[in-house]
Amino acid sequence: MNKQSILLISHGNFEKVFLEKIAKDISHEFLYPVYLEESSIDISDFYDPMRRQYDGNRLLIEINSFTSPGFTKKVGLFRVDLFIPILTYIFGQATFKGSSGLASLYRLRNEQYGMPKDDIVLLNRFKKVIIHELGHTLGLIHCHIPSCVMRSSTYVEDIDQKSHNLCINCRTKIGMV
Repeated sequence: MNKQSILLISHGNFEKVFLEKIAKDISHEFLYPVYLEESSIDISDFYDPMRRQYDGNRLLIEINSFTSPGFTKKVGLFRVDLFIPILTYIFGQATFKGSSGLASLYRLRNEQYGMPKDDIVLLNRFKKVIIHELGHTLGLIHCHIPSCVMRSSTYVEDIDQKSHNLCINCRTKIGMV
């Protein structure tokens, strides 16, 4: 294992091919090896019955507590609806300049918005959210360049409008240029 590496920890049932495609694209974007691991933690303790969602802050703390020797970054992948107290929902979250992040595909599914299922769109959205959160762990803040993956995304349409790549300014800030 290289000094710099990323671990994607899946919680819930994800298709292996789906995760492998995401891992490949993330590895290509950051030039770090990306590994996959399944988790079997019970996330019911993170469920808020009043909101009918899962607490992203508490899940992020849980992801951060995973001991993963040899990995510099780790991202928990979920299929559930996430929130933080100040927002109605989140697509993902990360510890700024930290080692951990999380992402959920729950609100990325076309079916959530009354549209036909589209696995390619779902894959692209999820990949962008994960890359965005990894950018935060590397110290990147939200970018103002419309196509940059680090641009803020309040709505799923915002995710669709940006690329899955870091812009030249963001790449420079983390020493990738």
